[in-house]
Amino acid sequence: MSGSKPLKRTPQKSTGLHIGDASPGVKKVDPILVADHVSRKFGGLVAVDVEHVEIPRGAITALIGPNGAGKTTLFNLLTGFDKPDTGTWSFSGKDLAGVPAHKVAKMGQVRTFQLTKALGLLTVLENMKLGAKDQTGESLFQSIFPFLWKKQEAEIEERALEILERFKLLKLKDDFAASLSGGQRKLLEMARALMTKPTLVMLDEPMAGVNPALTESLLEHILDLKTEGMTVLFVEHDMHMVRHIADWVIVMAEGRIIAEGPPEDVMKDEAVVDAYLGSHQDVDLGVVTGRITLPKGEK
Repeated sequence: MSGSKPLKRTPQKSTGLHIGDASPGVKKVDPILVADHVSRKFGGLVAVDVEHVEIPRGAITALIGPNGAGKTTLFNLLTGFDKPDTGTWSFSGKDLAGVPAHKVAKMGQVRTFQLTKALGLLTVLENMKLGAKDQTGESLFQSIFPFLWKKQEAEIEERALEILERFKLLKLKDDFAASLSGGQRKLLEMARALMTKPTLVMLDEPMAGVNPALTESLLEHILDLKTEGMTVLFVEHDMHMVRHIADWVIVMAEGRIIAEGPPEDVMKDEAVVDAYLGSHQDVDLGVVTGRITLPKGEK
């Protein structure tokens, strides 16, 4: 992470996550999320064309690739925020194809966004309480009788305050979310995701627009998710961060997965260097992804 302080602790990396050679679509020992033949087109543009991918349980997986590679679109498809043209996928063995986003979240798979979705005219604490699932008071009939939901409401607020304290946002609990800095909103969004008690947390560019002063705090919280038994899948462009905290890396280019493996191996992969790091600018990205086949002898 250029310009930022090193983490106070060295993360314990998970190993032995895959079966066989580390290649695109490689099977995992214990996958929490499995997707097959997922595709999405916008007009003539193929945004996502993933033949097979598995996300290892209990690990931190980074999804990397150049701008326009299809990373966020894949996130949207897997979390029910968009519908694919083809494909099936499952979470903990449960089919998610066609399941709306709010039901996906209730099942334990939650995501954050590049642009934070905090409700600006609600306080930080109110935003947190909205994240809790299965609230009795959300029923129109039951909301009329406070004795039916008051106890649960107190328990939700207690949990929200505990998480805010962990994220060092407790002193801002009564501030409107709109008054927070970009980094504080990222922290709030991650904290609110934990209100659902998830098993898989998907973070879309958690470091984008974050002040370097808060970068270390965010990274520590991501590592904490794994320590607490959650699986993390995140999109990121900061290769130093990916190398430092990710157990597994998946690389996309032009909608396809072109490489997978431990960070130290993926960073040396020629396809990744060509497509993402850009050391061979004369190589057409279509060749890397297999969309274009050049005559023998040409590069």
